[in-house]
Formats: sequence, C-alpha cells, structure tokens
Amino acid sequence: MAAPRIPNLNTLRRGQGPPTGRGRGALSSSPSEGEEKLAKDHIVQQTDQDASVSRLSAVELGYLNDPFAVRFVSGSGQRRFPIINRGTYVRSKAIDNLVHRFLFSSSSSSSWTKKQIISLGAGSDTRFFRLQSQSPPPPLFLYHEIDFPTNTAHKITAITSSLDLLNLIPGYSSESNTISANGTALSTPSYHIHPLDLRILSSVTEPPESFRSIDPTLPTLIISECCLIYLPPHLADSTVTYFTRTLFPPTTPLGLILYEPINPHSAFGKVMVRNLAARGIVLQTLYKYENLEAQRARLKAYGFIEGQEAKTVDSVWEEEVPRGEKERVAGLEMVDEVEEWRLLAGHYCVAWGWRDEDGDGDANNGSTGIWEGWREKGCTWDD
Repeated sequence: MAAPRIPNLNTLRRGQGPPTGRGRGALSSSPSEGEEKLAKDHIVQQTDQDASVSRLSAVELGYLNDPFAVRFVSGSGQRRFPIINRGTYVRSKAIDNLVHRFLFSSSSSSSWTKKQIISLGAGSDTRFFRLQSQSPPPPLFLYHEIDFPTNTAHKITAITSSLDLLNLIPGYSSESNTISANGTALSTPSYHIHPLDLRILSSVTEPPESFRSIDPTLPTLIISECCLIYLPPHLADSTVTYFTRTLFPPTTPLGLILYEPINPHSAFGKVMVRNLAARGIVLQTLYKYENLEAQRARLKAYGFIEGQEAKTVDSVWEEEVPRGEKERVAGLEMVDEVEEWRLLAGHYCVAWGWRDEDGDGDANNGSTGIWEGWREKGCTWDD
C-alpha cells in the first residue's frame, strides 16, 4: 500500500475523532469487508493533504524554501503550531541532506555517473521539482514515485496545471504518450509516476509493467516517509525486500531512508497512537520497529549491511543543526513549549542504511564513493 507521507502531527494535540456525520440510525448497515478496506485506504490517502498543508505552513513562515509546495495543496493552507513547523523543517532538511550527498557523491566507476531515486508513497512530495530547480542541478538521475492511483491522479492534475512544473520535467511533451489515458501514470525520460498499490509486490512473479522504466543497474536510493508504517509488518518487509532481493541484483548499490514514529510504549507514545487511531490511522509496524535499535536492526536485515544509522528528530535538531541555523529557525516563531517539542521530536526518527556493489559487509569499504557522504556526514547540516 503506497501510503503518502506523514500523519498530521496536530492530532497529537487534539485527540479528535473522525466526524460522526448524520444518518447513523437503524437504517445504516455494516460495511462489507471490501468497503471497509477501501475506507481504510481512503483515510491513509488523505494523510497526503495533511502533509502538504504542514509543509506549506513551514514554507510560508520561512522554515523551508519550496516554491512548489503551494501547487499541491487543495484549498487554502493552514498555519500549524510552532512545534509542528519545526518538526517538518528538521525531518525535511535531514532527508534533503542525505539525498544531496547521494546524488552529488563521486564514483570510481564511470558507468555510475547516473543515479536513481524511488520514493514510496510519494503523494504530493515536491522533491523532484526542487532538485530540478537547483543551481547547479544534480548530476543525471532518474526519479520514480509510487502511490495509490487516486493520489497519482491528483498529483498529475496539479503538474499539468502548472507551466512552472512542466518546464522542470526534461523530455515532457503534451503531444506524446507521457500521461496514461486515465491520468494516473506519467512517464518521461527522467521522471516517472507509478500508480501502484505496494501491497501487490509481495505476490507478483513478474515486475509490474511500469517498473520497466526502473534501471536495476543504477545506484539507487529508496525513500519512505511514513509510508511503510501503514503496512502490516510482513508486507512492509516484503515490499523492501522485493527491491533489495528481487528487482535489484546484489551488485547494485542501494540505500534506504525511513522517516517514522517510534516509542509507542511511553506515556506520550500511547497518546499518539490513541489519537491517530481515533482518526482511523493505524501505525502497523510501530511495535515491531519501536525504537532506534530496532530500526537499525531492520535495515541490516533488509541487506543494508555496509551501514545503518537512526536518530530521533530531537537528536537531529540538537546535534546536527549548526548554531546559526538554530538561531534563524528560533527567530521565526516563539516555541514556548520546549519540553513538549522535545517530547514530540523524541517520538519520530530518521533512519538510513546502505549497501555497496560487492555486498561484502565491509563498512569501511569505500570503493565506489557512492555512500561516502553518508559515512562521513550522515544527515548533518553543512555550515
């Protein structure tokens, strides 16, 4: 299941349940199993707009520079609480730093001057467009996004409604078969949107047809920002291992970035789980990968044997953000609830792991240089 992005952190402060609506009397009938599944999928799909609104709030207040965020928000934006904005900023920048170091890393192999990114449950994420608008732009890369058809259709509609976005897609042509007839898929030489329910990957015998555009020989970074968390643990694991053991041969360098909630057994964690459950949001892998140690072990079990790291959002803020940048961010809004910020930030983590092309498990093997930036700097901010 390609679950988009992050649950709305405002729910941690409200504890509100889903709207009750009208017409729930004796005439109502129990939903069928299929209807219940669709309803649950819809709830997960709706978290994409929560994430988009949170990102736009952080952008409009000056935390992040993202001129494309407004393109993917339905209706008007909404200002989030300061601790929500700071959390959006920290995890966004941490992941941006990891992505940058992957794309701009050098390689001893001339055949690996090109790289590839696969974003699971990408939703309305703007990363491809932000990368394309950089000066200088990154080296050659392929970018793939996978999500429910409902979300990919929404994104493609937003893209085709904006000349600014279309002009950033190399090779896009309105006269070619770039977009599928039903409007849920997009394919260009460098940017692909795949309408796919990730749950099917555990049972397929042949790669989905659209996956033919994924190059199994290129160094590849997989990103899951609160996507795998919505899958049953066995499906979350089989989704990742489909890429690490089936789609990509062991000779291909691979990396994985995860952004997920953790620590469900603390008092705050229990409230977090309960409030999200009131909205119908179930964090299915939370108890299996409940802390940083479990996240690192998970990465190693997936085959990312050269390196595994995990940090809470709180530790990223405290240890990886330079003093001057902290002062800039602190000046944007007053964060009165410092203790509450640290509590919230301590229940989310960024985790990343990687493997080199030989898969020999030598963490000091820097033969390709693909992951050298991760080894040396991790997600830290550049001064």
